Amino acid sequence: MAEEKKLFKVKIDNISVEVEPGTTILNAARQIGGDIVPPAMCYYSKLQGSGGKCRTCLVKVTKGSEADPRPMPKLVASCRTTVMDGMEVANITSPEVQDARKGVVEFLLLNHPLDCPICDQAGECHLQDLGYEHGADGTRYEFKRRTFEQVDIGDNIKLHMTRCILCYRCVYTADQLTNSRVHGVLNRGEASEIGTYIQKALTSEFIGNVIDVCPVGALTDRTFRFKNRVWFLKPVDAHRNCDKCCGKTVLWMRGDEIFRVTARKDKYGEVEDFICDTCRFDTKEASAWTIEGPRKIDRHSVISQGHYVGTVKPKDTITEVMDGRQPRLLMDIHSVSKVNRPEIDLSKIDGPAHSDDFNNAKR
Repeated sequence: MAEEKKLFKVKIDNISVEVEPGTTILNAARQIGGDIVPPAMCYYSKLQGSGGKCRTCLVKVTKGSEADPRPMPKLVASCRTTVMDGMEVANITSPEVQDARKGVVEFLLLNHPLDCPICDQAGECHLQDLGYEHGADGTRYEFKRRTFEQVDIGDNIKLHMTRCILCYRCVYTADQLTNSRVHGVLNRGEASEIGTYIQKALTSEFIGNVIDVCPVGALTDRTFRFKNRVWFLKPVDAHRNCDKCCGKTVLWMRGDEIFRVTARKDKYGEVEDFICDTCRFDTKEASAWTIEGPRKIDRHSVISQGHYVGTVKPKDTITEVMDGRQPRLLMDIHSVSKVNRPEIDLSKIDGPAHSDDFNNAKR
């Protein structure tokens, strides 16, 4: 009989959960769910080595463990800190954490332009959400922001480095999904940037996934760029037989036209299965896909506006009360009205009413 694995009991914001040893605080919080889950801009569960860059997931460990109940002296990155049995963590219940997170967001926005009205990532940008929840009214940064020229790092990918927050997700994606990585972080310090030594060098069949993992608008789809807004499109789940990937995607449509194709993401914005560039960029005909149905979108998201999925049509109470019989008019307004001519029903005339349709029109 297999030996039962010991679970660690952890308390996060006064909510207890049992997790396996080696689980990070962030993933323990995700098992609980809700508002206590720290935000994450660089951590990606499907990418090895990710996390520890953006510091937005900082939390306060108020009790180290049952064996050593002393609190940790500083805030820790929840995506990189593993739990201990009896650990207690404060996230939204700690004013210190909220103040630190506000400072981290201010730091991320030092060079990131607030060009949401013209950014293709608007409406599904994690930094936009963070800025709304924790952003300050203004910045204390008095120096000139760094700027970069927009470049094409692939036939279908536009790099807008000015928006990049150096989360390294795209680097890990290219490194772990492709046979050879030809882009990465160039230079050091404030001059660090994502780039390639040769423009348009990203030619792998899975390189389009760097667009999906980017939490901001630094990497965008050139086939979709500036064509529409995500809240004007209808996301639907669809699949096709593909010999390169799973073929399970989300089609962003308006009518029968497909504006873009993306991988399916979970509630934390992480891709469920990476897709190939053939599905993403080259298959934009609705006839090539088997549409499964509307994509379920969080009702708090701007993408959900106008998509009345799962709503129930209200009952016709009068008909139900009268056992299917239509209500009987007590009087005909056209027969008692002294405004229009009795023989003319204003609701049935062809076009707008004219002076000849009313009584005493020639007076």
